[in-house]
Amino acid sequence: MPANLTAVCVFCGSNRGLDPRYEQAAEEVGRFLAEQGVRLVYGGGAVGLMGTVATAALAAGGTVVGVMPHSIAKIEPPHSGLTELLMVDSMHERKAALAERSDAFMALPGGLGTLEEVFETISWTQLGLQDKPTGFLNVAGFFDPLKAQLERMISDAFVRQEHGDVVYFEERPAALLDRLRGFDPPNVNKWIDLDAIV
Repeated sequence: MPANLTAVCVFCGSNRGLDPRYEQAAEEVGRFLAEQGVRLVYGGGAVGLMGTVATAALAAGGTVVGVMPHSIAKIEPPHSGLTELLMVDSMHERKAALAERSDAFMALPGGLGTLEEVFETISWTQLGLQDKPTGFLNVAGFFDPLKAQLERMISDAFVRQEHGDVVYFEERPAALLDRLRGFDPPNVNKWIDLDAIV
């Protein structure tokens, strides 16, 4: 992965969440990516943290690409001010387009969809289907339980340590972007020989 990332996909909630720090972090991420000259790629929505991160990036002069299925656009309004809005036919197409247009992935607080999308990118990298890093912006400890679960999966030999080491958790956008830029894909397959470690 080149150190000069040009596009980062951000997964986050279509709700704002209770803690105002979530929305503050989304604003900071959008503004920071724009200031770094990094294109924001995201799900295209205008509400929740999704809308916040896009609006902040645009306000800071950034380029923002949204990808939204037609079915979702009927119930969740797309952002009207995007640099580019790509409408697709399914969630599968959405995720493929987000991945294709991004060099790395960043997760902010969110719900079920956020987790589903971000773990798919992690598993694609684990399987060697892509060489793209993923990181979590751990706002107010939001992802602490998830980090603990990942550590449990490693200790119980469901995930290799090498793969766990390249799933990043940081509290500040600048630190997380640095980790994404420094990504070196592990050269190991996902299967673990239990006889070799027991």
